[in-house]
Amino acid sequence: MEGAKVAGTRKLIDGKGTRLDGRKWDELRPISLQVGLMKNADGSAYIEWGKNKIMAAVYGPKEVHPKHQVLPDRALLRCRYHMAPFSVDDRKNPAPSRREIEISKVTREALQPAVIVEDYPRTAIEVWIEVLQSDGGSRCAGITAASLALADAGINMRDMVVGCSCGLIEDTVVSDLDDTEDKEGDGDMPVAIMPNLGQVTLFQVDGIYTREKFQKAFELAIEKGKQIYGMQRAALNARFFGGEGAVTQVEEAAE
Repeated sequence: MEGAKVAGTRKLIDGKGTRLDGRKWDELRPISLQVGLMKNADGSAYIEWGKNKIMAAVYGPKEVHPKHQVLPDRALLRCRYHMAPFSVDDRKNPAPSRREIEISKVTREALQPAVIVEDYPRTAIEVWIEVLQSDGGSRCAGITAASLALADAGINMRDMVVGCSCGLIEDTVVSDLDDTEDKEGDGDMPVAIMPNLGQVTLFQVDGIYTREKFQKAFELAIEKGKQIYGMQRAALNARFFGGEGAVTQVEEAAE
């Protein structure tokens, strides 16, 4: 078809370092955070990150069902990541996919170090993440929202968890890959951290990196995670001290 672009052949970044959506190599997509939107949940948060639209809800501590899963000395942390059938271009099967099961697992593992589960023995804390619209980097956005929902629920935590994905497109290290860059780029590195404690809770790598580019991508993910951490704190302050307004950030173009 005339004018059609074949995946993997388009230029994702030009010689001046400008990407398809106009961002520079180290810029984040626009991010908006809101806390406490769901009255039927113990804690909730909503995030818009680029074109991602994700709701997170927390229920608990609550009674464990089935009973044989009770942990006598700590809470059972459960996480469910789910993409709505209408969240992607082609309608998705509503049944959990292998990818959703995998992301549910890594989300729980990313959040577990932050939650003081020892304070809630013989109970369950359930985290539900619903992707309403997907645009790449949804696991990091979901973890960021879920951490806010846990804090909103009053769950005792050592620190909040924030995620950000960096990677490679055409041999250039970039921050916060969108859907096109994730699918057609050369590497993806989702990272989640507890910024105040300086600890990494999620680290995944896809692609081939030189030692220098690996280090640069990892450090960039940490830097951007700390930036988003400030937004998380501001969103909680807006929730408990300044009403229910959204906290929104759009990075200015690099000079």
